[in-house]
Amino acid sequence: MKKLTLGYSPCPNDTFIFHALVHGRIKTGDLEFAELLEDVETLNKMARQGQLNITKVSFHAFGHLREDYCLLRSGGAMGRGCGPLVVAREALRMQDLRGRKIAIPGSLTTAFLLLQLYDPGLKDTVTVMPFNNIINAVRTGVVDAGLIIHESRFTYREAGLKQVLDLGEWWETTTGLPIPLGAIIAQRSLGAGIIAELNTYLRASIEYAFSHRQESLAYIKEHSQELDDAVIEQHIGLYVNQYSLDPGNDGILAIEELFRQAEAAGIIGRSSRPLME
Repeated sequence: MKKLTLGYSPCPNDTFIFHALVHGRIKTGDLEFAELLEDVETLNKMARQGQLNITKVSFHAFGHLREDYCLLRSGGAMGRGCGPLVVAREALRMQDLRGRKIAIPGSLTTAFLLLQLYDPGLKDTVTVMPFNNIINAVRTGVVDAGLIIHESRFTYREAGLKQVLDLGEWWETTTGLPIPLGAIIAQRSLGAGIIAELNTYLRASIEYAFSHRQESLAYIKEHSQELDDAVIEQHIGLYVNQYSLDPGNDGILAIEELFRQAEAAGIIGRSSRPLME
């Protein structure tokens, strides 16, 4: 048996996707997986140090990792109407945030990449904190605004906060493409054979999850920041979709466009490596 390290986040979309794979619900040949659940920014940093064979990362981080990692076809977070939001205590415009403190969920998150693409001037006053602390930091005035992702998208109104901008909507309007948020990547050094197996097993894990929706619920709740069933279902419904099974042509175009813009802005370096092996 060959054991591979596998990193993914404790968010409901990831635990939903990987439950079958790591709990023996599908056959995985001679591959075994040692899973590690960490927030995506921690996984981004671990991948940059080459510590994980397979891992969930932000597409922003993947932009820096293309020499050593390739994209797997299944398991990513991509879609429409699911992008990060900028929120504040009061009704503001984005230009009002110049020079004001903005909390972000990590310097390698796709959310922060989109913020920089929207307005490079906003990057100078950001402060990094765990994504699940941002809403409270905005609510209590520790920061002037917050860049929120994951479950926070569904709960910020309960804290009395207001949306300043939907960065996903901005992206979709300006490009006509879905927004690529998170990717599942594998080390190129694993070789084409193992990478092909991983693509097969990961798709099978998602298909199993769709056809046995209740089976993974206890595992999801064990790790989720939000335990409300309705919020969990909203989260999975938004982030696990047809693009999670396969990005398709428009998904690939979206990834290439995100990297093209990030390269042009000098945020990531250029790479001649293909997205997939």
